[in-house]
Amino acid sequence: MRYQRVGSGPPVVMLHGLSGSTRWWSRNVEALARQYCVYLVDLPGFGSMARVRQRFALLQAANWMVQWMDAIGLQRAHFIGHSMGGFVCLWIAAHRPEAVERLVLVAPAVIPHVHSIFGYIMPLLKSMRYMTPQFFMVVSTDTLRMGFITLLRAVHDLISIHLDDEIETVQVPTLLIWGEDDTLVPPSLGELLHQKMLHASLRIIPKAGHVCMFDQPAIFNATVKNFLAGH
Repeated sequence: MRYQRVGSGPPVVMLHGLSGSTRWWSRNVEALARQYCVYLVDLPGFGSMARVRQRFALLQAANWMVQWMDAIGLQRAHFIGHSMGGFVCLWIAAHRPEAVERLVLVAPAVIPHVHSIFGYIMPLLKSMRYMTPQFFMVVSTDTLRMGFITLLRAVHDLISIHLDDEIETVQVPTLLIWGEDDTLVPPSLGELLHQKMLHASLRIIPKAGHVCMFDQPAIFNATVKNFLAGH
């Protein structure tokens, strides 16, 4: 198990998305670490944990996160999850609500809108048009480290596992953040999720794609900090 801890204050756990790693938060950590103790976690099979030999399973990764919290003595924290990481964070908020203070879901992949692995290919290609050269290098490196098999297994779980019950049972204050130009997990799903969750608010960031925290970090950071502060 490898993770990073930055800053001091109330704990914030940040989970990356599919093909991702802790590096996807590189434009957000400094701003949050001024007021919070930020935990950056690579899920098994991704980033620094890419060489874990066990077969990737999404629900197993969610349980693994709960075990990690128990192991380091982290009883309660704010959670920020992007895409697949949002799936994991929502599952934790539903099954371990006492562990979650506030929840930030960034374009969470919790409502399947395609029904095959190949259905993700065209939206993924479209999303690349919004990538800066710097982020393209990050995602390329992380994808190569992850490997094609882990990618297929993760996508299979995302489109086959439904969180309808979990979505309706989450009671913690939740902030949904979407990029206006997200082609991979479109903003219309954010509006649908907003309707389903009783304690959620929705913020759509202009001129941003699926990785809105990297595309528009100033807006993202200010929005998240206000929410975590209770505003």
